[in-house]
Amino acid sequence: MTAHHQPGKAGLFKQLHHNGRLLVLPNIWDPLGALLLESLGYPAIATASAAIAFSNGYPDGEEIPFDDLLFILQKIVRCVKIPVTADLESGYAENNAMLKENIKKLIDVGIVGINLEDSAPGAKVIIPVEVQCKKISLIKETAIAMGCPLFINARTDVYLKEDSLSENEKRSAAIQRGKAYREAGADGFYPIFLKNKEDIEAIIQEVVLPVNLLLLSGIPGFDTLKTMGVSRLSLGPGFLKTSVNALKNMAEKLLQDEGMYVLAKNPVTTDYLKNLIVKTE
Repeated sequence: MTAHHQPGKAGLFKQLHHNGRLLVLPNIWDPLGALLLESLGYPAIATASAAIAFSNGYPDGEEIPFDDLLFILQKIVRCVKIPVTADLESGYAENNAMLKENIKKLIDVGIVGINLEDSAPGAKVIIPVEVQCKKISLIKETAIAMGCPLFINARTDVYLKEDSLSENEKRSAAIQRGKAYREAGADGFYPIFLKNKEDIEAIIQEVVLPVNLLLLSGIPGFDTLKTMGVSRLSLGPGFLKTSVNALKNMAEKLLQDEGMYVLAKNPVTTDYLKNLIVKTE
């Protein structure tokens, strides 16, 4: 991607959160998955940290080396024409100076959006709001200085890790963090594991940022999400789990000398895959 095109893609990605439609992003982990989604008409590509880590033999939680992650992200960006946003977890950085360098590297490979979470890998508590706001502000300033309006999707782990809080306290804490992250420069708010309809409505109304939800069992359906004004729906590692389940089922059948003709009749042919790849040339 040239520096000339990147700001335009970043602007397009931001606009996808403000057009009154629900942006569904089935997170992927490799160029082929990105090409598949682009060919089907998806307007943007998102990665999932867990999917990239697991598919490359690492646990989730910033265990994959950052340079390896960059290499994968660069391959994804180069093979599609649509915007790509990356799951950065908590930044792959021991301090803010390292975080700044990581953001520069991400922008250099063509990324136009990130997810940034407010808990460190393996931590049972979340990062103090003031510390997280400094990180968000630093990222915003770095991106602006590089001429790329990077979309910062600020994730909070209140609903994931704050088990000692009541449901009302979780809602209040999420709203407080959402407002603080907005003031620090966040472009979107991602209260992961949020699924209660009343909480979703309150957070959308109070935080005044595009709200991203994770597709979980028990969340409202598509029509309700659209009516409420949810801006973005992510699948996390859901696509990887679906793919591995298909592989597992077929492998188990083959062990029992079954499934031969299922493979032979697969509508995803070698030519289909070749045609996906050819589109990058």
